[in-house]
Amino acid sequence: MATGRRSRIESLSNPLVKRMRLLREKRHRRAEGLFLAEGLRIATEAREAGVLPQWLFLANEGAGHPLAQTLVEATLAGGGEVIDTAPAILSKLSGKDNAQTIVGIYAEPKTALADLDRSAAPIWLVAERLRDPGNLGTMLRTGDAVGAGGLILLDESTDPYAVEAVRASMGAIFTQRLVQARWEEFLPWLRSGPGQLVATWLGDDTRDYQAVRYAAPTFILIGNESQGMPEAYAAAADVRVKMPMMGKADSLNAAVAAAVMAYEVLNQRRPS
Repeated sequence: MATGRRSRIESLSNPLVKRMRLLREKRHRRAEGLFLAEGLRIATEAREAGVLPQWLFLANEGAGHPLAQTLVEATLAGGGEVIDTAPAILSKLSGKDNAQTIVGIYAEPKTALADLDRSAAPIWLVAERLRDPGNLGTMLRTGDAVGAGGLILLDESTDPYAVEAVRASMGAIFTQRLVQARWEEFLPWLRSGPGQLVATWLGDDTRDYQAVRYAAPTFILIGNESQGMPEAYAAAADVRVKMPMMGKADSLNAAVAAAVMAYEVLNQRRPS
């Protein structure tokens, strides 16, 4: 790849700034095939995962940090453009008054179910109609923590490349495989190879989540935050499990439930 270039932008009305600012909207992200990630930590996680920005906006206040210098060098070597700018422009891009000193613009990966190697990891997270970008980002962080292969978003889930979801992932958006699919696509794909589908579900045949021996690869299916998952989805699972609720609440937050399940599966595979 050709060596990139370095430039400076100081005007809020600059055409590139206006164009990149629109990436806060889903339709523009889809049209451009790009998304925005802010912060040195997230950008460093991306670089360490082998992902470099096409544009790197950098405020003077953060340019002297050693990690920022490494990121600048890697971006230029990878053919990207480094843009020195002011905090006001970073705020315009991110939509935050107290924007961080780095904003990266990345190409959105196009990963399909057929691209996944299910044998690459013993745990996979599956979320059905996930609505909250914070939950989505947290699930990605959980997946990274337990060594999961990735997150499969089913049906009309929130956009994983929204600024809020990327921010909540704390860099895991770059370390986890991410697929968006419909249930009608997912179930035949799952049944075409090995994989145990485990649904979190309250029903007559639901078992305690610690009473089940999970088989690799385990696909943990979490339902919608407010409605749970359709009964047909739970019925298609190999096993349905629940976690004890000792208080008055009748369910856990979706991301918390995913984390509890993922760590139970992980702990069953750890050496005793």
